[in-house]
Amino acid sequence: MAARRDSDFHAVIEAADLVTCDGVGLAWAGRRLRQPLRAVIPGSDLMPRLAAMPTAETTRWFLLGGGEGVADAVARSLPARHPHLEIAGIHGGSPRDEDLPEILARLQAAAPIDVLWVAYGSPVQEKWIARHRARLPVRVAIGVGGAFDFLAGTAAAPPAWMRRAGLIWLFRLLREPWRWRRQAVLLPFVGLTLLASSGHRLAGQDQTRP
Repeated sequence: MAARRDSDFHAVIEAADLVTCDGVGLAWAGRRLRQPLRAVIPGSDLMPRLAAMPTAETTRWFLLGGGEGVADAVARSLPARHPHLEIAGIHGGSPRDEDLPEILARLQAAAPIDVLWVAYGSPVQEKWIARHRARLPVRVAIGVGGAFDFLAGTAAAPPAWMRRAGLIWLFRLLREPWRWRRQAVLLPFVGLTLLASSGHRLAGQDQTRP
């Protein structure tokens, strides 16, 4: 829905090497449009899943962004559980262009870097990666939103049953009521999805008529 209003963000999504489904709403839309998505993988799941993947060599990560002390907590907790994982560096910085030289210098000093995790919030983080990707001395750069807060324990994680039911959005809304402005797009999203799926069905019926 953000990409419908922001053509630059839409272009970033279309040019990305991989876009994950991070919410149950997208999974539902995929089923309605007969383009099923393989899994729902929010950033708070993606980071520990990748950390747990066995590798023959040490994997080096750099954590960029997050609130004060948050990335530090993640840098302490993940390698403690996954010995093959090494945090090459952490830095807060900002997505402002004037902060780019220091960020690049820190990345160069920490090289080699397998994965750069950028936690500046969406769509800022995705635009930042796309804008500077050619200059980033990393193998992969991933926008991860608020995942640092969940992994560091500074934000409460939803109970397992809510995660299984796809109700992470409801959990966050109950704890952070200001999110209602973001959730307000749900009704238009549902309406547009139903309209599109109806159009697909009508097109399919036309193709089957003699």
